[in-house]
Amino acid sequence: MAGAGIERVPFQGSPRPTIGVEWEIALVDKVTRDLSNTAAAVFDSVGDLRAHDGTPQVTKELLRNTVELVTGVHNTVGEAVDDLSGTMEAVRRAADPLGVDLFCAGTHPFAQWSAQQLTRSAHYDELIERTQWWGRQMMIWGVHVHVGVSHRDKVFPILNSMLLSYPHLLALSASSPMWAGSDTGYASNRTLMFQQLPTAGLPFQFENWTEFEHFVYDQMKTGVFEQLGGMHWDIRPAPKWGTIEVRVCDGISTRAELSALAAFIHCLIVDLDQRVENGEQLPTLPPWHAQENKWRAARYGLDAIVIVDAASNERLVTDDLMDLLNRLEPTAKRLGCADELRLVAEIPERGASYQRQRKVAAAAQGDLIAVVDSLVKELDK
Repeated sequence: MAGAGIERVPFQGSPRPTIGVEWEIALVDKVTRDLSNTAAAVFDSVGDLRAHDGTPQVTKELLRNTVELVTGVHNTVGEAVDDLSGTMEAVRRAADPLGVDLFCAGTHPFAQWSAQQLTRSAHYDELIERTQWWGRQMMIWGVHVHVGVSHRDKVFPILNSMLLSYPHLLALSASSPMWAGSDTGYASNRTLMFQQLPTAGLPFQFENWTEFEHFVYDQMKTGVFEQLGGMHWDIRPAPKWGTIEVRVCDGISTRAELSALAAFIHCLIVDLDQRVENGEQLPTLPPWHAQENKWRAARYGLDAIVIVDAASNERLVTDDLMDLLNRLEPTAKRLGCADELRLVAEIPERGASYQRQRKVAAAAQGDLIAVVDSLVKELDK
């Protein structure tokens, strides 16, 4: 302890705006299309896969129906996605003889949470003991993107301003309209379920790193969490890695959309970083507007009318998105992801995953097995 009420949190700044991606993948039975609790067998078959920098490329998650694909540290989105693609093929080869396919969405259309088995670990056991019914309900999948930031003093100006783009990221990635066999009416039911955990949800908008250290001290002293990994914010600092971690997105259903949204996040953070370097005061939203935008994007997806500034002006999220993409083009060129960023504009044209799932369900007269079939096929696109 370095002072009363302060928990020093060293931030291992990244010398470059690197990128890393974590992609949660669900395991489904080839015949029934229900979730398959076979992650342990998949891990045994895959073995100890590691990236060029020693990062484990396949890791366990809370539920035994899930494998998480993890990249090493990369300079470009293209490198990160190639990394994931290689790991995906290894996992697929391991799953196939077990009668298991892979898919990704924010939720499974009809699986029941009570049938899912938990991964045993001290961390997960403590989580379930504390959260009980809500913790056992967490049959959800997402994508996490890390972007390197050089100094801790930049972290909260960037993180706070990223909340302006929160609804855009959520609307584009929304892929969880169904839960336990019912259409919830939401584009992203996962988002609202996940925030029920006591340490999840929108981040606090701290003025600086020292305020964050006071917060960490308070949380650890009162037992809210024992390590920073227990802070499950939608956007959070990852001090150990020197990154900002964006956890807004639902499980992303296709490789092309993963590339697009990773590029979008990379460009957003690097653009804000450069503006901080230039001495600009970054725009922010009042917490009540950020909260409302989160709900609107979860409910209405790409049809959401979002609040775009502190003066309470509103726009259709897709209209605001196009202006934002145009502004980020020079940043994308510098980062080598201009092609991937251009793919973002195709998502509203094609329909986001939540829209495609509903379309398949309607064509199949409510047969949700057809929805899982379509998600399995989409994963290679």
